[in-house]
Amino acid sequence: MKNVLKWLGSYFKHVDKLLPLICVSLTVFDLFVIHALYTTGDIQYDDFQTQLFAAIIGLFVSIIVGMIDYKFISKVWFVIGPAALILQLLVYTPLGVQRDDDLAWLNLGFITIQPSEIFKVAFIITFATHIAKVGDKLNKFTNILLLGLHAAIPFGLILIQGDAGSALVFLFICLCMLFAAGISWKYITAAVAATPVVCWVAWNYVMGPQHKIRFEVLFDEEMQEAERLNVYMQQFNAKVAMGSGQLTGLGFHSDSYTYVPEIYNDFIFSYIGMTMGFLGCMGLVIALAVLCLKLLSNSTSADTLLGKSICVGVFAMMTFNCIINIGMVVSLIPIIGITLPFISAGGTSMVINYAAIGLVLSVSAHKEKKKHMFYEEKD
Repeated sequence: MKNVLKWLGSYFKHVDKLLPLICVSLTVFDLFVIHALYTTGDIQYDDFQTQLFAAIIGLFVSIIVGMIDYKFISKVWFVIGPAALILQLLVYTPLGVQRDDDLAWLNLGFITIQPSEIFKVAFIITFATHIAKVGDKLNKFTNILLLGLHAAIPFGLILIQGDAGSALVFLFICLCMLFAAGISWKYITAAVAATPVVCWVAWNYVMGPQHKIRFEVLFDEEMQEAERLNVYMQQFNAKVAMGSGQLTGLGFHSDSYTYVPEIYNDFIFSYIGMTMGFLGCMGLVIALAVLCLKLLSNSTSADTLLGKSICVGVFAMMTFNCIINIGMVVSLIPIIGITLPFISAGGTSMVINYAAIGLVLSVSAHKEKKKHMFYEEKD
């Protein structure tokens, strides 16, 4: 018992305390907003309860994951990776649930989950392990080829299922982790040169009319007017809602709210703008920026390539979601179904975000040396 208490004391002494504090603060804010949505009738009380329970479970998961040495988690990649892949493939069985044009949900009877969220964390673990194994031989062509194949499996699988937003998250995670690991500029240059060709092929041979119009409407005012009740309705209403909030917002008991579809989920930022105004939006953006910068800081202070890669992967996942979600709400980016971390309603997303934070906590708690972002402590 004494050894257990000593171990717990050592863990809490070395673990990053600021990171979970930021996440809990965002979660408390989220629960306040979700409850406000319940009082206005936009969601049911069960939805608020789901978010509350998910937050509690997620916090517990982050603590447990943080206590486990990330090197051990990496060693069992052959369990984590295939398990996540099997869950993802189960959407093709009768357990799969299609919403809109995405086959992205799994009904397990007692709960409905989005397996792609679990797949993201599993991918960060397996890809970080792969990068750590190749080490300083990263830029060998065969290693780059195998790493590309590693990333192509989840990317392609999710894309086929119709969830382009989640597929792009995998791509961004992959690129950031490779860049942080020291990929050669010759590969970066080749990728940049190939990007216009890839975009042209995707536009002409991959994307359907229903996808293209989401891009076209952003740059054509006449089309925006014509599609106000159709393709562009959600983004148009979101802009009206945010504009109505002006500097300080309409408050949480106004009778002048603008209807925005999925305002509790992908478009929750528009609700914050409507009720709390520009100041509320900026406060949230600053808080999310601090979260992402803290994750980046943890990656630079990691003492192993494996730990650094894990932190960069989580940073990439959170940052991409924040930028794309907010850009989507303010009509800078087409709608691709990306949630706002720790803010959008969704039990699976909340738990998995906390699990990802747990991985970063594990890296910070299990350092062999006390290394900080700009310096290393001497013994």
